[in-house]
Amino acid sequence: MTAENENILADLEWTVAAGADEAVGDVPVDRFSVRSKPLAVPVPVPVATIPAASPEPVSDPAPSVVNATTLEELRNMMANFDCALKKTAQNLVFSDGNPSADLMIVGEAPGAEEDKTGLPFVGASGHLLDKMLASIGLDRTSVYISNVVPWRPPLNRKPSEAEVALLAPFIRRHIALAHPKVLLLLGGSSVSALLGIGEGITRARGKWYAYRDGQLEIPAFASFHPAFLLRSPAQKKAAWFDFLTIKRALSE
Repeated sequence: MTAENENILADLEWTVAAGADEAVGDVPVDRFSVRSKPLAVPVPVPVATIPAASPEPVSDPAPSVVNATTLEELRNMMANFDCALKKTAQNLVFSDGNPSADLMIVGEAPGAEEDKTGLPFVGASGHLLDKMLASIGLDRTSVYISNVVPWRPPLNRKPSEAEVALLAPFIRRHIALAHPKVLLLLGGSSVSALLGIGEGITRARGKWYAYRDGQLEIPAFASFHPAFLLRSPAQKKAAWFDFLTIKRALSE
């Protein structure tokens, strides 16, 4: 494969990871010409004629999730859980790597490639994560990987606060069962869901926190999500220092 083809493939993988998973059309459209035409004024619809949406009932995992005593039991419980995200996704994305590893990495939610394979971090951002791990002497046999949300949100959108809150008991039980030495939280959604910090990943990254769940307490470190680094390569330097910090913590 030529260097030019490799660049084209890398651009395509990034585009797919960003959520563009289907072609719109083969014929280019002059959007300036389209916008120059008069816009049709929509006819107001009386509010009374719009039926109110009935909230779809979902299961509540909180009361029963503590009954999972093994990762396999937890996986089965999640596979049988009923929620809106599950209905639009292809596969449950549970985990990858070594569940006995000292380091557990928690990301945000699956993308298109993850949804196809049922494994976390296998798209363009996953390839970057593998390179980042290799730079500190780690690979998928020496880390454990999961996400806060186990099903892909439609069009790779960011999971809503309600979706994260609904599914948070699963990842908390997941962490308790794996019981890693160190948690690496990638991205703002992971940090917010597990640490309750809403200041944004730019301010939160590069710092140690205490992840607490009942009697369980694990040191947690916040860093950028690889998908963000693909969009903002200038931040890779900061992420490199973050991974060096993780390497030192694991060696202590």
